[in-house]
Amino acid sequence: MRGLGLRATFVALLASLGACIASAPTGIRRQTDGDGGSGGGFLATTADGASETAPSAGAGSSEPHAVLGVTPPHGPFVGGQTVLVSGKGFTPEVRVFFGEVEATGAVTIDPTKAQVVAPPHPPGPVDVTTQNGDDESTRRTLPGAYTYDPLTVDPDTGPVAGGTVVTIKGLGNHWDQEASVEASIDGKLCLTTTVVGPDAVTCTAPKGTPGSKTVSVVATSATVSSFDAFTYQDSADGFKGGLSGKTLAGKLTVLAFDNFTGDALVGAHVIVGDDATTGLYQQANANGVATFKSSKLDGKATVTVAAYCHAPITFVDVSVDTVTVYLDPTLTPACAGSGDPPPVGGKPVLTGTVQGELVWPKAGEFKKGEWTNVPPPANADEERVAFLFFATRDRARKFQLPSESNAVFESSPGDIGYGFKVSSVPGYQAMYALAGIRNKVTQKFVAYSFGATKGVAVFPGKTTESVVITMGHALDQKLVLAPSPPASNAKGPDRFHGKVVIEIAQSYFALLPDAEKTPLLPLAGPVAFVGMPPLDGDLTGMRYLALAEAVTGPQLGAPLSAVRSLSATSTSAPINVDGFVRLPVLTTPLEGTKFDGRHLAASYPTGGFPADLTIYEVLSAGSAWQVVVPGADNAVSLPDLTPYEQAGLPTGPLTIVVRGGRVLDFDYGKLTYRQLQPVGMTAYALDLFNSFL
Repeated sequence: MRGLGLRATFVALLASLGACIASAPTGIRRQTDGDGGSGGGFLATTADGASETAPSAGAGSSEPHAVLGVTPPHGPFVGGQTVLVSGKGFTPEVRVFFGEVEATGAVTIDPTKAQVVAPPHPPGPVDVTTQNGDDESTRRTLPGAYTYDPLTVDPDTGPVAGGTVVTIKGLGNHWDQEASVEASIDGKLCLTTTVVGPDAVTCTAPKGTPGSKTVSVVATSATVSSFDAFTYQDSADGFKGGLSGKTLAGKLTVLAFDNFTGDALVGAHVIVGDDATTGLYQQANANGVATFKSSKLDGKATVTVAAYCHAPITFVDVSVDTVTVYLDPTLTPACAGSGDPPPVGGKPVLTGTVQGELVWPKAGEFKKGEWTNVPPPANADEERVAFLFFATRDRARKFQLPSESNAVFESSPGDIGYGFKVSSVPGYQAMYALAGIRNKVTQKFVAYSFGATKGVAVFPGKTTESVVITMGHALDQKLVLAPSPPASNAKGPDRFHGKVVIEIAQSYFALLPDAEKTPLLPLAGPVAFVGMPPLDGDLTGMRYLALAEAVTGPQLGAPLSAVRSLSATSTSAPINVDGFVRLPVLTTPLEGTKFDGRHLAASYPTGGFPADLTIYEVLSAGSAWQVVVPGADNAVSLPDLTPYEQAGLPTGPLTIVVRGGRVLDFDYGKLTYRQLQPVGMTAYALDLFNSFL
């Protein structure tokens, strides 16, 4: 997500859309650069390189209407960013245009500020125009006030250890026709770069430092760059590592890194095949890379990576030429003396601040509206209060109230609403607020009102101001789930667990109180959730997402089968919950018997959908061996890791987790670590089995 990084614009308008994307943006300056002038104009570069200041109505001029500035001054060409337009003479009916395209979600904060959502637009600089309603006499324009970046990056955040697999997209680039294409983040080449279409490449992010960074794609013909396009921060999203590249045909590259530090795993053991003596074997070099060239590498191969005091991983039936792995350090007594413990407690990140107001429908022009959709306190123990939240990527996370610093009261100061000031990690953030009644004695909170906004740019060490969240949405809708749970076996499942969240922006979710229910199976009928906001007005484009699980016991444990991607934009009809994955059964080794360290097998005999892939996690004290297999029913052979010091599993009791998952648009050749976990699956089933080694 883009941060608040640029103030001035491109200088010469590009002759065509193709030219706009084919070359890196020039004539752009960061906000941290010297402004070199008042805010009443913009810096432009003429064809001969000279600069000139375009005229605009300054804040002190007698002109009653003006557009004076835009913050942030740049954003993605796909739109969706929250933008603050500064000027003069704005009324509540103000309209804002980016080029010829009218922006949505315009909220007038006062006669000098309006918040809008940037519409999609081809890359390059555009004029920003304001007009009060249909009154063309109030129409004013600031030339080149906003620049649409030529690249988008998804995901746009990742850990400083690197390894995040991102997709970089542009327009009209024809990268698939270029002889050479390389992507970089913060000037460092990606660990891998793969062209996946004329306007898209995938990139495995290198190790970085906290903050927002420039992303570039360097092709033979031109370089395309976007500032503040990727943010390094602590992240558990799992968009990292996995399988990529071209079809396996005689050459294989394996990259091995430490999952916590991002450092290369020098000397890591890389085994191709199920036996190191008959297959291929190498140790990773100083860069953590092992490269194989062999006629055996034709079609599919099993690839295992193990390292001293690290948990191994195996990918079965690999059909592409690049495997990137991130191994977890082993937390066992035998490895305790090998150095400092891994930094599992997180890394410090320089945060930013978001300042703004919660706004209810106004009683008059530029006047505060009252909390009309929140009932008055019933007694002296109750109070009206609202809480600010940042949307999460983990829709399964439990709802909990934030700290008191995120609370807003009717007494909170503000111009047209009720002020807030909260901290956030850098990047583009989606925000939401819940307003309701809190009991000051029991601290119980009941929500009645909801508001949300997306595309809020947060920059490290800086404050994003004048963010408005409108609170006109009462939590008065009922959403109904109609589940069709999978067949149970002798172990379970015995109850249904349902949850509903609001997807504010792509993969950014608002968690709601009282939006989880756990009735016993078999169900008596549909499951209803009361207290949803209507997704209309400024919430148009958002959607309800339901998580539905058949689970076992009061701990909601295994065996279980879950469906994660059930969506709707309206509460008018029930959401049919089907697509449950069949429950897996471990057949080798049998429950309670010894694991030989070499062979695993599973089947999916009960009713439901087949799995796209199977993941075995063989868990021992402080370590785990993860085995990834495409498809459902399978039997796999693994290499013997006992010859390699502290690279395999320690002896003792084991728990073997078998997870079968379905992945949207599944392509095993593009598998990422995220898709090995429930967060990256559309549906999955799992069970646990006891064994020993």
